Amino acid sequence: MNEQLRQVASLTNEQHGAITAAQMRAAGMTDAERRRRVRSGVLVRAGSHTFRSPFAPSSMLSELAAAVLDCGQGAAASGPSAAALHGFDGFRLRRPLHVMVPRGRNVQRAHLLVHTTSELPLIDRATVEGVTTLSATRTVIDLARFVLPGDLTMALDSALRDGLTSEDLLHRRIASLRSSGRYGIPQLLAVIEGCEITRGGHSWLERRFLELCASAGLPRPLTQQVLSKAQDRIVRVDCRFPGSPVIIELMGYRWHRTVDQM
Repeated sequence: MNEQLRQVASLTNEQHGAITAAQMRAAGMTDAERRRRVRSGVLVRAGSHTFRSPFAPSSMLSELAAAVLDCGQGAAASGPSAAALHGFDGFRLRRPLHVMVPRGRNVQRAHLLVHTTSELPLIDRATVEGVTTLSATRTVIDLARFVLPGDLTMALDSALRDGLTSEDLLHRRIASLRSSGRYGIPQLLAVIEGCEITRGGHSWLERRFLELCASAGLPRPLTQQVLSKAQDRIVRVDCRFPGSPVIIELMGYRWHRTVDQM
């Protein structure tokens, strides 16, 4: 029994405190023993097939991990939830959580948006912070169904900037998935064509500045440029116009709140 509990504890630690009934049976714990653990408070029910340790920290991440496990084999975080996992600009984990499952399965969960797909190959899957999710590339494609063009542009730009996807891979996956008539791809293609202006911006403020330069007919500046390195100090500027002595610092309120910071 101690070995069973160690296996169960190990799984819950790896899965943000969550574990399925099937995993407990595989570890050697009987259904009767599981019910005793629930009655004693060592385990609490988190879903139709999932349980949680009451001692594990509770967060939106742990809630998403439990939701993906509860939706069964082949499930993955999707849409805005996957975007938040990948760290796309403008997205954070919040309810309702989005989970994708293979088409043909009837999965319904309260407070959870469950989507289905006929195609979810390994190239479109990833694991981020211990949670199974759509890959960054598939997430960008999937987001086109849910968000406005401005938010989609921000997500795409940050995914390219952070090296989570590439234009070549994105186009190849669009070509592969487009034949299924996937909703949102026309909007994504329009965003890809239009985001050249803001590509390279590392924040909303930088992207907005690049838009202003383009609308004013100014040459495109280089962003996040290192001007010099002295010992362990790097002098980096937000924007530099090549061939000129002009540099631009974009001082957002987030990092410049006090007189000293300004």
